[in-house]
Amino acid sequence: MTFADEQDGERRRKSASSPDSQGAHETKPRKKRANTPEVGHALRAAYQQTINEDIPPDLLDLLGKLG
Repeated sequence: MTFADEQDGERRRKSASSPDSQGAHETKPRKKRANTPEVGHALRAAYQQTINEDIPPDLLDLLGKLG
């Protein structure tokens, strides 16, 4: 038993030697990233500041009403 989808899929597949598929997988060489630990340190500091911030009282009130 075969499904219509299976038959359609077989007809739609292109062979590896078709002109449309040549060069489709070629990619540009990636640029190497510079080693910048400052960015990581800055992100960690911003995250830590966010964690250390107090929760506004009105938001605590809203959360209390939900619970």
